[in-house]
Amino acid sequence: MDGNGRWARSRKLLRVQGHRAGVEALREVVRVAGEVGVKYLTVYAFSVENWERPKAEVHTLMLLLENFLREEIEEMNKNGVRLQAIGRLRDLPQRVQSQLHKSIEATQHNTGVTLILALSYSGRVEIIEGIQSIIREVQLGHIDTAQIDAKVFQHHLYTRYYPDPDLLIRTSGEMRLSNFLLWQLSYTEIYVTQTLWPDFRRKEFLAALDDYAKRQRRFGKVGS
Repeated sequence: MDGNGRWARSRKLLRVQGHRAGVEALREVVRVAGEVGVKYLTVYAFSVENWERPKAEVHTLMLLLENFLREEIEEMNKNGVRLQAIGRLRDLPQRVQSQLHKSIEATQHNTGVTLILALSYSGRVEIIEGIQSIIREVQLGHIDTAQIDAKVFQHHLYTRYYPDPDLLIRTSGEMRLSNFLLWQLSYTEIYVTQTLWPDFRRKEFLAALDDYAKRQRRFGKVGS
């Protein structure tokens, strides 16, 4: 969800106001996703690298996250949204971890769109931790090295319970993966828009989905 800071700077506002506007955009996108039948929506909310930002900004982001998790429970339940999270969740402040657990538990029986928050997330760290997990399983005798294949490895990733993404949307014109879902994006379609995240609302989201619907996915095979 790129562009919060640039959005605020272009309006001569504080960065925190850009992040707050970003939260509003997220609310709208989640609502639209549910309306059109999207089953899984993963948002890159906070990366491992983001911990290197100024302490004041990180503190503000954690407060915004905690408030979002607490205040959105009613809205998520109303719209059938099931909340999940991936990443090094143990890195989050204890208050945020506690609220995250409460919000996940409060929405666990919802059957609409599954909203997955990537928090303190890194694609490289995920892969390394997946390898470490497999090594432990081998050492315990639960897995034979001859059994290790892509399917086995995928079951040791944070996303083991979710399908690979069909579509990756990059806002604010960014042309890189930014360490996001490096394993899972192997055959994902990519859509890049110049729109900054706080301005990415219903119209922009539907345009991305419409563009995706026109594509022919071949997964490395010859198309028809």
